[in-house]
Amino acid sequence: MPKSQAAKELAAKQKAEAKAAKERRKNSDNPRDWGTWKQLVETYKMTRTTDPAVLWWSLGGFLVPLIVFVVIGLFVKPWWIYLVVGIFAGAAGAMWLFSRRARRSMYARFKGQPGSAEVALSQLDKKTWSATPVIAVNRHQDVIHRALGPGGLVLVAEGSGNGVRQLLASEKHRHEQVAFGVPVITFVMGEGKDQVPLEQLSTKIRKLPKTLNAAQIAEIKSRLRALDAMRPRLPMPKGPMPTSSKGARSAMRGR
Repeated sequence: MPKSQAAKELAAKQKAEAKAAKERRKNSDNPRDWGTWKQLVETYKMTRTTDPAVLWWSLGGFLVPLIVFVVIGLFVKPWWIYLVVGIFAGAAGAMWLFSRRARRSMYARFKGQPGSAEVALSQLDKKTWSATPVIAVNRHQDVIHRALGPGGLVLVAEGSGNGVRQLLASEKHRHEQVAFGVPVITFVMGEGKDQVPLEQLSTKIRKLPKTLNAAQIAEIKSRLRALDAMRPRLPMPKGPMPTSSKGARSAMRGR
């Protein structure tokens, strides 16, 4: 077969594969395949179910800065510069308000559900934090989640009563044995005394003092993999897990 013919066939094959991949992503229900615009649309749809006023708040966040800069432009020349600045300021204000209300709506949807701490942990910066949901569970369906990042090694417990405290203490001891001097920070998520509400959990973790550098995090991560490899297969807690919020989470994070 001539070389030029083979090249044409290869190019045609690659074009067909690219077209098929594009079509698959277009019809996919996996948020990882979605573009930014579709993620925002799906986030809006989910937010609207619990917060019908989100559209009006977002429009207000756009119009108020725009009007302010337009008024300034009426008295300070050239006016068109303030119009352009107002449009950009309005877009930023609308996105800020939308992301806040979308985040609040998401927390409201999953609050009280088993495994809901995963929603809060997903709001941590993935470049610096790694989160592992449901590393331990007991017969009462109490669960432990884990996060590792600059703020340290964090264990988050979900549940009520003495069972969750005992499970958390046991996991803290396990992790201290492989952390080699690195403090293990613990939180119990909930609405009771000395507990952290779901909507405040990610903020609480992000505000932890930075105690670990990248090299220390990588070393601890390898030890945690060895610890997890020795665990028996865990039964997942009953009830809906917040996996359907992935599109919303990736659309909101960092915006």
